[in-house]
Amino acid sequence: MRISKIERNTLETQIKVELNIDGRGESVIRTGIGFLDHMLTLMAKHGLFDLQVEAKGDLEIDDHHTVEDIAIALGQAFKEALGNKKGIHRYGHILLPMDDVLVLVAIDLGGRPYLVFDASFHRDKIGDLSTEMVPHFFYSFTMNVLCNLHIKIFYGESTHHKIEGIFKAFARALRMACEFDSRAMDALPTTKGVL
Repeated sequence: MRISKIERNTLETQIKVELNIDGRGESVIRTGIGFLDHMLTLMAKHGLFDLQVEAKGDLEIDDHHTVEDIAIALGQAFKEALGNKKGIHRYGHILLPMDDVLVLVAIDLGGRPYLVFDASFHRDKIGDLSTEMVPHFFYSFTMNVLCNLHIKIFYGESTHHKIEGIFKAFARALRMACEFDSRAMDALPTTKGVL
């Protein structure tokens, strides 16, 4: 069972994340940021990850610390649940339409963090989520799970659809990368001997 529990407590936030990579897409998400709750719920659904996130943060200041620390804890949860990564596909990618938006996400769970985020937004906020925190969420996740992550919006107008498309595509690509390769269940997907 690829399950993990992470707690991250700072003077700014208290975060609890429970993850089952091999789940059914069930989730309980309470971050205090409505649009982020929506994004993490659909991430769980499209990734078939069972996910619980409880977050209390200094939202009276802004959403930065809460979003960042959730992404850090989520990255740590995936890293822990993946273990030595033996038998996984390692790579995942998808080209995903979301109404007017077309988004590409590609991921490599190869142990080296790198983010390319090629998207822009026309609005400063969607609900109570600052759009500048979207790339920062993925940066913080990437640095803690230790993956290459490339995100590109080819076109689109709706900022809501862009962000939703990114999270759905991220979930699908991550799911593909985490899934087991039936032809190489006892092998690491690398010639280096370690991921």
